[in-house]
Amino acid sequence: MKRSRINQVIKDMEALIREHGFEMPPFAGWTCGDWEKAGHEYDEIRDNKLGWDITDFGLGKFDEVGFSLFTIRNGNQKMPEKYKKPYAEKLLMLYEGQSITITPYMYHDFIVPKTGGPVLLGEVSMCNDDENDNFFYDKAVGRFPAIEEDEPPYRLLCTEYPQAK
Repeated sequence: MKRSRINQVIKDMEALIREHGFEMPPFAGWTCGDWEKAGHEYDEIRDNKLGWDITDFGLGKFDEVGFSLFTIRNGNQKMPEKYKKPYAEKLLMLYEGQSITITPYMYHDFIVPKTGGPVLLGEVSMCNDDENDNFFYDKAVGRFPAIEEDEPPYRLLCTEYPQAK
């Protein structure tokens, strides 16, 4: 997935979030330079992969199958004594014609504008581990995209944060 596309998806999502008056945590707007300066007090964000998560599932077809979200809060199954938050909250932005599949037996309520277009929705779920909780029938599908760097990052993805010094 091209970095320029990732950057545009994040900018579009930020505009949609502002349009709906949703308040994002401060780190949502951090630049690469802000992350370089962020010390160990921000390790919870790094360890739990909070933040921007844009993926085409490694298929190179974002407009057909892509997914954009921002993880606000998440516990950590590997370190429950350190990060005790019991659930994850996610905002998702789907483009016209896109859809998602919800795990059976989980209640979700979605409202789509009658005129169509982007939909901003939230998800509350149990502690999420994107490294190990995702299984795909097609073995060619991956959780995170391979990124082609055709321009500098506008925002870092949750998998790209530099470690604290």
